[in-house]
Amino acid sequence: MAYLFAASPLLPGKEFLTDKEIQLIQDAQDVDLRIKIYLDAAALRLKTAEERLYGKESLEGDPLEFFTPEDLLDGYYRILRSVMFTLDEAFQKPGSDRAKLRSALKRLKKHTEQAAKDLEVLKKLSEERQKEELWNLVNKAIDINSGAYEGAESGLSLMPAPESEKKTKERDR
Repeated sequence: MAYLFAASPLLPGKEFLTDKEIQLIQDAQDVDLRIKIYLDAAALRLKTAEERLYGKESLEGDPLEFFTPEDLLDGYYRILRSVMFTLDEAFQKPGSDRAKLRSALKRLKKHTEQAAKDLEVLKKLSEERQKEELWNLVNKAIDINSGAYEGAESGLSLMPAPESEKKTKERDR
């Protein structure tokens, strides 16, 4: 019984957000702003993980100073999972601001496109350095990143662009 309890994925691990990020997310009432904060935090973790693998050390006082590349990849995964829960909840909530939800989905789609490239770099680095745990975490992050991208595309397909956005696109052609 203790084994099942210890292996439960619902148990909190090391905190994956900084105190400042948590405060910003709690203060952000609009879904698009909340998603922006989450995705900025996610991008920072990928960038920092890559820097660490290239040997760059954190500056003293950096909120991610004591995070290993493995911690950062786990954090990335957990952040994207939180993004997906947040968007799903907003999508299902009656009366939610569809324009802000659409903006958040577009932001997620753009983020996951860039992150896919960054994750491939991290995968290659983990292979070169023969870091099996990191390689496994990168693959887990790639999976959730792909799922988030597909979810963003799916959500956007269910939310047609407003007329003003369609006219701007037609005019730009």
